[in-house]
Amino acid sequence: MNRPPERHNLPPLLVLALGIFAVSTSATFIRLAQREASSIVLAAYRLTFASLILLPFAWQKRAELRALSRKQVALVLLSGAFLAVHFALWITSLAYTTVASSVVLVTTTPLWVGLFSPLVLKEKLNPRLWAGLLIALAGSMLVGGSEACRLDGAGLACPHLNGFFQGKVFWGNILALAGAFMAAGYLLVGRKLRPSLSLVSYISTVYSTAAVLLAVVAVLSGRPVSGFSAPTYLWFLLLALLPQLLGHTSYNYALGYLPAAFVSVAVLAEPIGSSLLAVLVLRELPTLPEVIGGAVILAGIGIATWKRE
Repeated sequence: MNRPPERHNLPPLLVLALGIFAVSTSATFIRLAQREASSIVLAAYRLTFASLILLPFAWQKRAELRALSRKQVALVLLSGAFLAVHFALWITSLAYTTVASSVVLVTTTPLWVGLFSPLVLKEKLNPRLWAGLLIALAGSMLVGGSEACRLDGAGLACPHLNGFFQGKVFWGNILALAGAFMAAGYLLVGRKLRPSLSLVSYISTVYSTAAVLLAVVAVLSGRPVSGFSAPTYLWFLLLALLPQLLGHTSYNYALGYLPAAFVSVAVLAEPIGSSLLAVLVLRELPTLPEVIGGAVILAGIGIATWKRE
């Protein structure tokens, strides 16, 4: 019989907020690591380092891991595959389409979680959560679109939509959208497993699965996988410690106690934290649409979380 997960000593919402801040560091560390390493290679290092750090804790849970049912093992492996494919698809999409299009499409993840939660998890979304989800999505798309659209003397100027459906840009957009589906699958499977599986057992197996898959993709990509400078390896390690171990683990902790759709809506606050860190570390000031979009995201999250314990 599988042991139930440990009782939580910290409020899930507090842990979720901490996780959002931790994941917000991801963009800054990635920008610094990309000076030498490709995105898919740094993603592989991120999950590999995180898995290695978790090994001693996973060893302490070996009895629980041995007691997993075949169904639980299959779901854990599926969650790891979803996470790895999400990284691979989304990162690859950036080579074919604009950052704006990729961000807009990948941030549709909460919409797919909301649509599939009633079918997969039997979790019904109340009208307030739906309203908050849609408002936060609108803010996220405003932030993403701010890179492509600019205010000029004639008003708001945006690229023609025909480019969205043409050539390699179209395939890049398809990859980003598929990445959103994979992220939704990762959250849905996590919500299904976490109430009956301890946090350490879950994340150690999921992160390890994703690490192996990403390492294979990194090697097959033909990009350099070693020989980087010491600062780059430091960024790899910080990516593992903060956005992965502290950030994603906080999400997975919250999934043990909160609906998947609720967690996915809260995750939309990540670009706000990333923008603030970009100001402090990279000296990149946000544009007016990004500021407005951030406010809309916060409003949507506030509506979705209002009157929840």
